Amino acid sequence: MVDASPIIEISRVSKTFQLQQQTIQALSDANLSIAKGEFVCLIGASGCGKSTLLRIMAGFEQPSSGQALMWGKPITGPDPSRGMVFQDYALFPWLTVRENIGFGPAARGLARSQVRETVDKFVELVGLTKFADVYPHQLSGGMKQRVAIARVLANDAELVLMDEPFGALDAMTRERLQDELLEIWQRTKLTVVFVTHAIEEAIFLANRVVVMTPGPGRIESDNALDLARPRDVASPEFNAVRRALGAKLHSHHGRKAA
Repeated sequence: MVDASPIIEISRVSKTFQLQQQTIQALSDANLSIAKGEFVCLIGASGCGKSTLLRIMAGFEQPSSGQALMWGKPITGPDPSRGMVFQDYALFPWLTVRENIGFGPAARGLARSQVRETVDKFVELVGLTKFADVYPHQLSGGMKQRVAIARVLANDAELVLMDEPFGALDAMTRERLQDELLEIWQRTKLTVVFVTHAIEEAIFLANRVVVMTPGPGRIESDNALDLARPRDVASPEFNAVRRALGAKLHSHHGRKAA
């Protein structure tokens, strides 16, 4: 059940970057509220500010103006309660699967027995018990991404921020991980914000799909999805939603080119 109180509140957030002599505006007056337990996908054209918005939620970037809040308090920097999963996995190559997943709990000062218990729990959750003592270079791309997800969860994250995490994977692996991510989300009651270019992926995964305009990024529309789970990508209902969201995205491309 989704809690009504917002875990994340983005209020009139703008972000500019200096690139040599040029000022780039990545976000302009973005507003977004996310309730605990929701699965929200951000979609939009390349350069629309999706990743910048995600990094502000993570605390890696600060807004140029406006506010980013978690539980009503300003996000001032990275925190274990907000975990980030990247497309390129970002695992420590010199650590085993078990050691990668246990890195955060150990760094927080948990007792060795608690770290071991936490690691065992999340290794099992992502189906990697047989691979717990191997190194990242011995894993497939899909397995590496499972380790990255488990590492965030083991660090006691309430909010998982995912920046095109399946973008580099083949289609079959991507579909399998989408199913596994949904199962983890439903079992753990986490809050997930997921950036993707793929409309179909967003509709398959999310409670809400947030469409962003081309840069400078604004929230163009916030679309609650009333589709039963598990979702069938071939169903008329699914494809009606895909057409509607596709029309919103493509209308921006047309306006920008005009």
